[in-house]
Amino acid sequence: MMLRSCYRPLERCFGRVAGGGGDGLMWHADLKQHASGDYSIAVVQANSNLEDQSQVLTSSSATYVGVYDGHGGPEASRFVNKHLFPYMHKFATEHGGLSADVIRKAFNATEEEFCHLVKRSLRMKPQIASAGSCCLVGAISNDVLYVANLGDSRAVLGRGVDEDKKQTVVAERLSTDHNVAVEEVRKEVQALHPDDSHIVVYTRGVWRIKGIIQVSRSIGDVYLKKPEINRDPIFQQFGNPIPLRRPVMTPEPSILIRKLRPEDLFLIFASDGLWEQLTDEAAVEIVFKNPRAVSSCLCLVCFIYFFLQLLLIFKSRT
Repeated sequence: MMLRSCYRPLERCFGRVAGGGGDGLMWHADLKQHASGDYSIAVVQANSNLEDQSQVLTSSSATYVGVYDGHGGPEASRFVNKHLFPYMHKFATEHGGLSADVIRKAFNATEEEFCHLVKRSLRMKPQIASAGSCCLVGAISNDVLYVANLGDSRAVLGRGVDEDKKQTVVAERLSTDHNVAVEEVRKEVQALHPDDSHIVVYTRGVWRIKGIIQVSRSIGDVYLKKPEINRDPIFQQFGNPIPLRRPVMTPEPSILIRKLRPEDLFLIFASDGLWEQLTDEAAVEIVFKNPRAVSSCLCLVCFIYFFLQLLLIFKSRT
């Protein structure tokens, strides 16, 4: 299957928006076609150091979307942007199509290869051990939607509902937030570490694993997964080492598989910067009320809220 790729820097595909920069707006794209409909993209840079990546790959039969929210440096998100989809394509070819098992294999292979890179690079670049990335992936193939997630980026579906002969929209969350601010996630992490009373600590106004990080799943963050890296004298000179007997984070994604239905109108894939400012319901209302001018509308949202990145896929009904 031949895939056509658009990836950061996406101005190669769409062009940088005129006048962007002072307000953080990097670029946006009006509606473009994909296998199942249209998609639109808008990105705002909220930090001085851009650590995030995103990509859309399309073919005549399938569409792939990735949102990679990096932290601790750009190395992990850039690595995921380069390697995750090729692994998905490789394993899907070997196993006769896309499946939850194929997606897990691709995530695990990406994690393993990045860990190897960290070990090879540690002497020259010890800070790479603290680079990590949340990963949100969506794939549409044969009217089946796959959503895989690590971290606290989020996929939300806008579903049409007929009320009193008038169509409205409801929000349906399709991904799990792996963030210890969520009580269920916090209890999950604590249950996995019953002998560590400080596995989750409330500090600097939020809950954090070992007082360091809010998300419980990622690609990278090798120093929180590999005790030997954490104990390495080279890394200890760079970082703030903590006692680590076993991994406190995991690269295992949560996966949802859903048959697309006629009432499914659109999908929103966004990093946590959007969801810290908008509820699921507010986001789908914005898209629903501006169905053919969504880029301009969402650029306004970008300007106001400075979220990191947003991708939309529209399910065509024509």
